[in-house]
Amino acid sequence: MPSLINLIILAISGYLLGSIPCGYLFCKIKGIDIRQVGSGAIGGTNVSRVLGMKAGILVALLDIVKSVIPVYLAMRFLFFDWQIVLVALMPILGHIFPVWLNFKGGKGIASALGVLFVLLGWQAVLVLIFIQILVLISARVMSFSSLIMASFIPAVALFFSNSLSFYIFGFVLFILIWWAHRENLQRIKEGREPKFKFKKTINI
Repeated sequence: MPSLINLIILAISGYLLGSIPCGYLFCKIKGIDIRQVGSGAIGGTNVSRVLGMKAGILVALLDIVKSVIPVYLAMRFLFFDWQIVLVALMPILGHIFPVWLNFKGGKGIASALGVLFVLLGWQAVLVLIFIQILVLISARVMSFSSLIMASFIPAVALFFSNSLSFYIFGFVLFILIWWAHRENLQRIKEGREPKFKFKKTINI
């Protein structure tokens, strides 16, 4: 029973923590509604388009931190892999479907990397980031590089954990990220997805 209570508490708190719209709040302080510019997403990529690379990195780091906390607690207080991955999924769901913003949020990349850092270790995340950087340098489209990286998550999860629960979690994460990027996919298909530029636009 205590384990079940811990699971419920961590799952709910993980979703609520993941729902904190860091990008939206940061831009709101600057007098900008990030939902009305760029892609309309609240994550670091769209923030970087509006406020520059520094702002985008800061928002991405905040999104990572808010996802790390519930997973770290789950690893400490839960005993079964399926319980841990259930909690791990919640901050990502919260980021993509934030209750505070009518369930329209970001794409879940930074949150996913934060979760995977705790679950699989820095080596696994480094492999995924390396894949994304290679694709980004080649294609210059952040969403495309994120989708390619997400496609490798199930295999990376299985390799670094050897756990069926973690592999299933990785596959669910892959599907969720691709679904969250459905509008980007359409723009990529039509050739309208903006190229990623490594420069700042507004100082913070």
